[in-house]
Amino acid sequence: MKKTSLVAIPIVLFSLLVIFLFKGLFSDPRELDSQVKDKTLPAFSLPDLMQPDVTYTPEDLKGQVTILNVWGVWCVTCAVEMPYLTQLKNEQDVHIVGLYFDQDLDPDFGTKTLSRVQQEVTEMLSRYGNPYAYNIFDVYRDTSLDLGVTGAPEHFVIDANGVIRMHHIGDINERVWNTKVGPLYNKLVAQAAKTQGADAHTEVNAVMSDDKSAQGGLQ
Repeated sequence: MKKTSLVAIPIVLFSLLVIFLFKGLFSDPRELDSQVKDKTLPAFSLPDLMQPDVTYTPEDLKGQVTILNVWGVWCVTCAVEMPYLTQLKNEQDVHIVGLYFDQDLDPDFGTKTLSRVQQEVTEMLSRYGNPYAYNIFDVYRDTSLDLGVTGAPEHFVIDANGVIRMHHIGDINERVWNTKVGPLYNKLVAQAAKTQGADAHTEVNAVMSDDKSAQGGLQ
């Protein structure tokens, strides 16, 4: 009996190792559980990259479904995905907001003036396309860290209530859009439109009710 147990233990351990390696081999490293999924955006107050006098907060991302795209001019993959993101904006009216940070503004990497950053961003967007409604400047990367960002590009699909519904690590290409990001985005847009339509209908009914009450009072 003891001999059978001793033989079985290595077999069980080997089987567990094979299962673990098999899962790792076929898993997508971009399919990671995100700690911010289904949570509201973390608090922030950050400037517009091109108009520093303009400040954004999470409230500015409410009322419309948004893809928040973390990127930088130093990111090669960001340049690769930019033409397709621009196509989504122009052809499907996808609302994309950039969350921009620059490594050279970090004391650990060097220094760069704001005007230099703006120049580099303008040149990159002119070359590859501009998919952004606007760019939020994450000056010290605090918001990126709060979101659990590990690099770029990364994307957060945010519903009209400001809740993060998806965190996608890596670029958005045609395949990723059609099979993963796009279906959720379009579903959220449809839900937001339905909710806004119901709210508008309720408001109209309330106005009509008030008018009838006012007319009844005049009789």
